[in-house]
Amino acid sequence: MTAEELAGAAAETTTKRYPVAPGTRVNVRSGPGTGYPVVKVLPAGVSVPINCQCPGTTVSGPYGTTNIWDNIANGQYVSDAYVKTGSDGYVAVRCG
Repeated sequence: MTAEELAGAAAETTTKRYPVAPGTRVNVRSGPGTGYPVVKVLPAGVSVPINCQCPGTTVSGPYGTTNIWDNIANGQYVSDAYVKTGSDGYVAVRCG
């Protein structure tokens, strides 16, 4: 592993991860809204990092109705309505 890869791996282990709703496959979109294309689908039972959060399309899901979208990777967003953060508000810095 290069020093860069080691630093990335270390950062991943210290980043807080949040579980997606049990038994739910969650669409990952290229931007913060349902109008953005789906770039992949998360399998049920995974946990995701939240790098930052921003407002977008309002979505109803297992954890309520919200317009907050979680950035889980570069160009990858999921609705906070499907992520168990323990809060109805922002839990990370705003994207931008």
